[in-house]
Amino acid sequence: MELTSEEQSILGGGRGEAARRALQYQLEVGKFWGAKRFVPVTNVHMMGDIEVMGDAGLEFLRNEVKQSARCAVPTTTNARCMDFAHCERMGQDAGEAVKEREIIAILRRMDVATTDTCINYQTVYQPHLGEHVAWGDTGTVIYANSVFGARSNFEAGPAALAAALTGRTPEYGFHLDEHRQGTFAVELKAGLNDLADWGAVGKLVGESHQNYYAVPVFHSYRRIPTADELKHLGAALASYGSMGMFHFSGVTPEAPSILPSEKMVVAEADLEAVYRNYKLGDGDARLVVFSGPQQSLFEMKNLSYLFENKKVKSGTTCIVTTNSAILKQSRDLGYAKILEDAGVTILEGVCFYILQNLSPMREKNRWTNMVSNSAKIVNIIGAHRFNTILRRTADCVGIACSGVLK
Repeated sequence: MELTSEEQSILGGGRGEAARRALQYQLEVGKFWGAKRFVPVTNVHMMGDIEVMGDAGLEFLRNEVKQSARCAVPTTTNARCMDFAHCERMGQDAGEAVKEREIIAILRRMDVATTDTCINYQTVYQPHLGEHVAWGDTGTVIYANSVFGARSNFEAGPAALAAALTGRTPEYGFHLDEHRQGTFAVELKAGLNDLADWGAVGKLVGESHQNYYAVPVFHSYRRIPTADELKHLGAALASYGSMGMFHFSGVTPEAPSILPSEKMVVAEADLEAVYRNYKLGDGDARLVVFSGPQQSLFEMKNLSYLFENKKVKSGTTCIVTTNSAILKQSRDLGYAKILEDAGVTILEGVCFYILQNLSPMREKNRWTNMVSNSAKIVNIIGAHRFNTILRRTADCVGIACSGVLK
């Protein structure tokens, strides 16, 4: 790889041992992907929680901070694995909570802003067209590439941290023009009136084109989709198809004027088939989740309307996750109170599918099914042995309040 004089200085220890080792690691990543050079980044988004990192990851961070590791560019954290206000009630391990707090403290010493959100692009930082960033969560990356026209690959945990310390990342993948072209067209003939519908589109398109470099071009839709609709679409595409980018004609900044020759159509009947194909298992309706990604302010507002003057069925657990900024706004605006009065549990700064101790939690509560309006979480939580069911938002609320699965 070609190194600038600044990069040669970092490699020679000019910014300290932590940055030197970070750049050495990045050199190996770059060589693996055939990168010719590094590209400077302006923002990093990284994972940092005990459930994902484990004891080995914690020890790694301890060593990094001993080496005076410090971020060279603004850096934020993805969702955590526990809400400290609820972890005891939810049966999470007190010892792991201590470790989680230590990780937060270490990251702050490194100058990381521990925002604990997987919707940083809605609440913290919105990169601009052509801006190079190094983000780790797949849902954040596809949104940055597609909706903003920024440039990022899916950065693994150590790679994101390395980018934070050096302020650069290897130039490969979606940092290059050649991988950002549309590869097939998707005509949208469905109404898509619920966020779950957009996730279902992502499932249909992603499952049929499982390729990191497959870039769908959506077109012929009747209106401009909202930020939350694009969020659920992108999260599902990344989950079911490992895709890192999409275009939406007339909406996203790099959408092509000429459609690719390969074409597919998504109609209303295709969506209904998606919903029908989920098996109801034993009919258990005791767990309804709104998470993965975390809820935006407008999602919290909509949920408060749907839950107003209702009660979650006794014996049923309904969980909503969001970040600290949106939770505060939701409290100020009254949305959170409506949800909590209805019996909803709001978890701050976490995502449900990486909750610490989730499998034992499932067994203790005898949860067998998990119902959600998020196609992403329905797909990725299978490792915890839930039978997952995708339903539209109002239907999820109805199930939580009636205890009847349909």
